Amino acid sequence: MSSRLIRPAKNILGSMRLPGDKSISHRYAMLAALAEGKTRLSNFSTGADCASTLSCVAALGAQVTRSEDHTIEISGCTLSAPAGPLDCGNSGSTMRMLAGILTAQPFSSELIGDDSLSHRPMARIVEPLSQMGARITASEGGRPPLHIQPAKGMLNAIDYAPPTPSAQVKTGILFAGLHALGETSVEEPFRTRDHGELALRAFGAEVTRSRGRVSIRGGQRLHAIEALIPGDISTAAFFLCAAAIFHDSNLVFENLMLNPTRSALLDVLYQLGARVSVIDIEERHGELAGTVKVEHHSLRGATIRGPQAAQLIDELPVLAAIAPFTEQGIEIRDAGELRVKESDRIASVAANLRKMGAQVTEHEDGLSVPGGQTLHGAELDSAGDHRIAMAFAVAALRAQGDTLIHGADTAGISFPGFWSALDAVTER
Repeated sequence: MSSRLIRPAKNILGSMRLPGDKSISHRYAMLAALAEGKTRLSNFSTGADCASTLSCVAALGAQVTRSEDHTIEISGCTLSAPAGPLDCGNSGSTMRMLAGILTAQPFSSELIGDDSLSHRPMARIVEPLSQMGARITASEGGRPPLHIQPAKGMLNAIDYAPPTPSAQVKTGILFAGLHALGETSVEEPFRTRDHGELALRAFGAEVTRSRGRVSIRGGQRLHAIEALIPGDISTAAFFLCAAAIFHDSNLVFENLMLNPTRSALLDVLYQLGARVSVIDIEERHGELAGTVKVEHHSLRGATIRGPQAAQLIDELPVLAAIAPFTEQGIEIRDAGELRVKESDRIASVAANLRKMGAQVTEHEDGLSVPGGQTLHGAELDSAGDHRIAMAFAVAALRAQGDTLIHGADTAGISFPGFWSALDAVTER
């Protein structure tokens, strides 16, 4: 893996238009493979995770055409048996959601991944799908690879309450429910990302939500769409946080995804004291997008826990990384899910902050990082995790002295152009 040297910056300035949101890109690509007609998706995610999804649907018989301007065309089809294992790469999203589709197919399939994905928990999707009649076997501890055999007859509808809230699990169940006999429901104690429901509706399925219960009736047909995918707010998080910690910053994002289940980061930055403006909001296929401007103001502190921690799960590492530059620090709790991501993100963040001279308290379910601290440059490890690499690129911009990040190329998992984009808005 490559290393990247980060030098301190003076400011963050400019405008950005980011690649399409990963969560939406995954779901649109999978549903396009099932839909009647040809789906055209502009500004599709450039990340390696979504490329894994495209490769999988192509291996299942869908015709996938890629253009240089990141427009993807997918011709839907009756899925067919793949010639070999379906490689999900580093993408847990691909594996968990695609499993929901594959359980209803009349052929066998196998879902594999890289070394990191092979250690991530899949029992959380195997259990509900098995209750629906799916025949799935996993490795020891419910980990990949997943071997999926044809169900004996149609899948059965279920009412399911995931023990751990997860938008990926919810989507996988709803995708299976599209092929089940009866109405499948998922109960949520609090609302997780709703991209799965919105995507299903965009492709013509009826999905209902009532009092925390999301339901879909089996046997519905999907139809192709044409869509412009809004920019990924989880990727924008790194640039938003970078702008928030520099005194004369001024950064504008065009076509940024503003789904209410994902835009909690803007609320937290506003709570911290950053000046955040949202301009020109529009709705496309149920998803909100708009122009966002962020400027620095003195950052206070915040406690993130409960439903907010679940909504911010991808953004928590970078919020922890900038916590030393706030006045009162940031405490993160109820985020134990961070321990089973591409790395143990709680341990990775704590280790790297300590290497940069920060005080940090590590909890089983989060971190406490005091404010008013000065970081110094250090030699850091990304732990093979794209969000750790990008989070500490942001922290390094305000550190005293140079920082070397090992495994910097992992940023390509979600945003291959991250380093050049960061350089473009950084004033030194």
